[in-house]
Amino acid sequence: MANAKVIEAKQEAVDVVTGKLQNSITTVVADYRGLNVSQVTELRKQLREAGVEFQVLKNTLLRRATAAAELTELDEVLTGPTAIAFSANDAVAPAKILNDFAKKNDALKLKGGVVEGKVIGADQIKALAELPSREGLLSMLLSVLQAPMRNFALAVKAVADKEEQSA
Repeated sequence: MANAKVIEAKQEAVDVVTGKLQNSITTVVADYRGLNVSQVTELRKQLREAGVEFQVLKNTLLRRATAAAELTELDEVLTGPTAIAFSANDAVAPAKILNDFAKKNDALKLKGGVVEGKVIGADQIKALAELPSREGLLSMLLSVLQAPMRNFALAVKAVADKEEQSA
């Protein structure tokens, strides 16, 4: 029979992962098979700089955590070596970093993930990764909002110039 301390430690680990699944905005699951130590170290460094937590976890532990977090649709991608990236702050950062890394290193394969409580596939993770950053989106929004005012100002200036010429 299993030792009570071991069972308690495993349950605690499941609870921690469940909390991360529930509290993260974006979670990305990837297959890291074939990456060497220096590549994994570089990937971890990039993710850490972006405030993303990256872990290699056993699939049985992840399945128990997904069941507790009511994200059992994610279980289909929990096969083979599994690495998981959690981001509580930036919705795009883990997808963007892992997707860019996967483009440079064929060994890393995106499997799927969770965005704001909704399970999505690898192709949707890639689509999310192609979105501009938050700052880029805000910049685009600002330019769209400024366009009507700028056009109005140019029209008023043109009318004023025309009045000046006729006077």
